[in-house]
Amino acid sequence: MSSNYEVGSIVEGKVTGIKPFGAFVALDQDKQGLVHISHIAHGFVKDINEHLSVGDEVKVKVLSIDEESGKISLSIRETQPKPERPARQERPKRPAQGGGGGGKRHTNEKPQGFNTLEEKLKGWLKQSNEIQADLNKRAKK
Repeated sequence: MSSNYEVGSIVEGKVTGIKPFGAFVALDQDKQGLVHISHIAHGFVKDINEHLSVGDEVKVKVLSIDEESGKISLSIRETQPKPERPARQERPKRPAQGGGGGGKRHTNEKPQGFNTLEEKLKGWLKQSNEIQADLNKRAKK
């Protein structure tokens, strides 16, 4: 079964159905493909219905074509530019809390946090072992 579509090409299609795992998109009268939920948009998509509706005209990229089954995998996400700017604006806010310039201050803070967790973990393990030993003593009686 040969198709007119090539992997990597971007084509127009119409949403014909929406399922929890993805959206079916008709490329023409004979061919339709599936846009998996992970390829609907950049970022996490919880509900496809918030992004697409049946009948929507969409631009899709052909990801793969299974010649035997005729299944076509599509992506809407790959036709859209990656939203890099908002992510970059959010990242500098966290390090800025430490007061800038003090690289040593950051390296000292992190191990201290891990040491605290390590100490708590030792305490939890000790407590858990004591409880387990007590349970074992009771079970033997």
